[in-house]
Amino acid sequence: MEARAGFLTAGDVRLHVREVGDGPTLVVLHGGPDFDYDYLLPELDLLAERLRVVYYDQRGRGRSADGVRAEDVTIESEMDDLDRVRRHLGLGSVAVLGHSWGGVLAMEYAARHPERLTHLILLNTAPASQLDHLTFRRHLDRIRPPADVDRMRSLAATAEFRAGNLDVEAEYYRIHYRPTLSPPDLLDRLVPRLRTNFTPERVLAARAIEDRLYDQTWASPGYDLIPALRRVAVPTLVLHGENDLVPVEVVVRIAEAVAGARLVVLPGCGHFAYLEQPDAVARQIHDLFAAAPTAPPAPPGTV
Repeated sequence: MEARAGFLTAGDVRLHVREVGDGPTLVVLHGGPDFDYDYLLPELDLLAERLRVVYYDQRGRGRSADGVRAEDVTIESEMDDLDRVRRHLGLGSVAVLGHSWGGVLAMEYAARHPERLTHLILLNTAPASQLDHLTFRRHLDRIRPPADVDRMRSLAATAEFRAGNLDVEAEYYRIHYRPTLSPPDLLDRLVPRLRTNFTPERVLAARAIEDRLYDQTWASPGYDLIPALRRVAVPTLVLHGENDLVPVEVVVRIAEAVAGARLVVLPGCGHFAYLEQPDAVARQIHDLFAAAPTAPPAPPGTV
């Protein structure tokens, strides 16, 4: 299936956008927040068998990095960019899928603009509140071997890591994700994708963006999306891994907040369910759309 890619101008920023497939439109929000969407491919393209799947590199990351300063990126700019993508696609409302940190952006959008959503999918989502983020951090401390913690600290302290060296970063992320993605072949597939479209300079800029976004969310006292999620009334799927880095108890709170949300926990699966169990992920998402169809799709090929 041939993908279509190009750039969308968002004010003074160019967002790299890719779409594949035909059918109801699903906009995908990648995680990180210092990555781009390439780490989701090709497995997530399975959704394009029945859907029009639209990805974009978020402002300041990957192919959307040129001309962007860290101070140009805020939660508000992230919401504005997602809304620009929606309007560019010619849609009054759209289905949104967020993976990992992308789940935070999806929940922020749902909380601010529930009327602009047709479906909400949270795939291996990150926490929705400051308190749940603390629960997540304590969980990481329990599951990560002390030797791995020491090695990650040592790597982060090197001049090479601080300069954005891609090889040192790869070693760091290989250790970081090992507790949730243990088969070496899956780590071998994932880690190179995380920085496909990055240079050391882009890595440093993306890290600064990550810090800013964390400051505006999990590091902000009282940050909590749960109350606003109670106003969301669209078909919602919370799809998580039994062995995710984010403990299941955290996503249970999210699923309970959204009326009628369906929580599916995949056994033996970690933080990259689309990579570990791609068929199961595609089936669950296709079933969501089959059970609750959206409006007729917009014509393809607008990117």
